[in-house]
Amino acid sequence: MTKYFSELWKHNRQTPALLWSFIYFFCLLSGYYVLRPVREAMAASTDVEAIFPPSMIAFFADRGVALFDFTLQAIFTLVFILMVLLQPVYGWLVSRFPRRVFLPTIYTFFIATLLLFYLMFDSGIAGRGLAFILWITVFNLFAVAVFWSFMADVFSNVQAKQYYGYIGAAGTIGAFLGPLLTKTLVESVGIANMMLVSAFLFSICVFCIFRLRVWAVARERDSRLVSGEIPMGGEILAGLKLVMREPLLRWLAIMVFMGVGVGTLLYNEQNAIARSHFSTPEARANYFATLDLAVNSLTLLIQLLFTRSLLSRFGIAPALLIPGAAIILGFSILSASPLPMMVAIVQVVTRSSEFSLAKPARETLYTRVGREWRYKAGTAIDTVFYRGGDLTFVWVHKLLSAFGSSAVFGAGVLIASAMTFGAWRVVREQKLLPDETQ
Repeated sequence: MTKYFSELWKHNRQTPALLWSFIYFFCLLSGYYVLRPVREAMAASTDVEAIFPPSMIAFFADRGVALFDFTLQAIFTLVFILMVLLQPVYGWLVSRFPRRVFLPTIYTFFIATLLLFYLMFDSGIAGRGLAFILWITVFNLFAVAVFWSFMADVFSNVQAKQYYGYIGAAGTIGAFLGPLLTKTLVESVGIANMMLVSAFLFSICVFCIFRLRVWAVARERDSRLVSGEIPMGGEILAGLKLVMREPLLRWLAIMVFMGVGVGTLLYNEQNAIARSHFSTPEARANYFATLDLAVNSLTLLIQLLFTRSLLSRFGIAPALLIPGAAIILGFSILSASPLPMMVAIVQVVTRSSEFSLAKPARETLYTRVGREWRYKAGTAIDTVFYRGGDLTFVWVHKLLSAFGSSAVFGAGVLIASAMTFGAWRVVREQKLLPDETQ
């Protein structure tokens, strides 16, 4: 740990932007993870009226469908529809406005809506669960995707390989603090007040954006890159078109899609466990907060000990392929013995390997490409394709669960294998990108 902090200080002297990046990602993930256990608790709730509006429940009941039996399927379907609808809105925003406008606008919107959720939860409005689940899912994907796109404006490829592990570790510390705050406070202050905690943390993110903009401008000027201080232009659906056209982006999308499939199968099994073992929203929030703490502890350990050395010495190949091998092994064990404790262990390994290795490795690629790839194609992959995977595999799980947990995890082995193949193709395709030596 001492070695980590000495290296941290050394790099901070070389680039003050690193410190602001730490604060930014720390507050972003801390604010998100304060709210994540609330989302999980609402999704696993046994009170259908706390999740869905009465009109929606009545609509399905009139047609002989018990909405409670399709809670996750309904949520994931609505999330995907929302992502598809928001993609052109986001494309219009980043095409028509400069970076100094659209980045703060995105975060300010999320802060304002959090204050609205405070009022909804404080007054116990029916259907608040669905509205919040949709909101936080959109926030998680767009806000984190925008963060990494911005980092690719600030840092070069060489710097990204050196720093992204450390930046990720700062985020993980924030992700560690978030569920700890929820675990400590939620049962005494209530869910509504946790919204205010997150709103404060996201406000700090906006301040960090303005501070980091100076280094982004300097890098673009020194490297003679297209400036982010002018509108990007282009089509509002350029991101999706780029993914369809470019082989590297296609394989990235496939890898993310299949990786989401792995996570969705685990998520559904985990929710079934929480629903059957915990009777109150606070108890379920406490359970999910504990799981998040375990994930983030392992993630931090890997980031401090392995991520930087793997990326700097060997490139992205080990960081993309090692998680795939670990997930295949975990699902193979679960298909033979789907015990609740083993499900939790594999969930921890799966999520921690994604956050500590696969995600930083993918994000370094965007330092070697143009801004439309970063802000449009990258975000399209992390939103539309990500949630398309959610939508597909939540229904796949519904079908497979009729045959038992072993069938679910047996299919998961195949999905994890497809994800690993996609990662291998990404490793091959990225070799065709120009290397940046600055």
